Amino acid sequence: MRFLIRLKSENSFKIPYNHNHYLQGLIYRRIQRTNPDLSLALHRPKTPKLFTFSLFMAKKRRQGDGFLIGEEHGFFYFSTPIAEIAEAFIGGLLQEPEVKLWDERFYVESVKALSEPHSLSGKTFSTLSPIAVTTLKPSFGRLKHYDLGPDDPKFYENLEENLREKYILLYGKKPPEDFEIKVLNAKSKRLQVKPGIYQIAWHLVFKAYGDEDLLKVGYQAGFGEKNSLGFGMVKVDKPRKSRRGGGKDSKRENT
Repeated sequence: MRFLIRLKSENSFKIPYNHNHYLQGLIYRRIQRTNPDLSLALHRPKTPKLFTFSLFMAKKRRQGDGFLIGEEHGFFYFSTPIAEIAEAFIGGLLQEPEVKLWDERFYVESVKALSEPHSLSGKTFSTLSPIAVTTLKPSFGRLKHYDLGPDDPKFYENLEENLREKYILLYGKKPPEDFEIKVLNAKSKRLQVKPGIYQIAWHLVFKAYGDEDLLKVGYQAGFGEKNSLGFGMVKVDKPRKSRRGGGKDSKRENT
């Protein structure tokens, strides 16, 4: 299940570079408002939360001093394969449509459920929020987390392992072996996830091949790690048309 959430502001608004944790806080607060038991379950450590969301965007935006300035309305995408999570978050948004993010005040203008592709294998994907993949390595006698990039074979190994873990949580059985990803373009992004804690993640354009249900898990719940912190949401790229107009996909309200 995938949703486009449009937020309206009375004036132009700032979008800070590091804003994932603000959106995460909004999601958890709205879920807690409508389903406290689910909220508690989602706070259990070391378990994939099975939802993800995009970066915050604006249809019209310009560069400010260390932040973006949005015009008209802002929007972001939310995705989950779990109906209970979708119902709790969307229900909480509609019950309390006034939204405060960073130092800005918005109102929920609309929530739109989006259709999903009928097939995913062989399609080209691009990120709506960067993909995070980490590994543990010994450092001074203990294990330390290191961020991985698509130039490291371990990146693909851990990404696939994470995807299979989510599949088992959803389906309760061993996932198929059929999975392959080919990165076409990559750009790193360093984001603050908590005060003093940063994550190097990757905006990617890639092709994915394999079992449809396994790919659907990545499409709905996110690829890579830390999806509930706003990492790993992707969209299927539409074939380009040879006509003028439009703009960058990251600014469009389609996915």
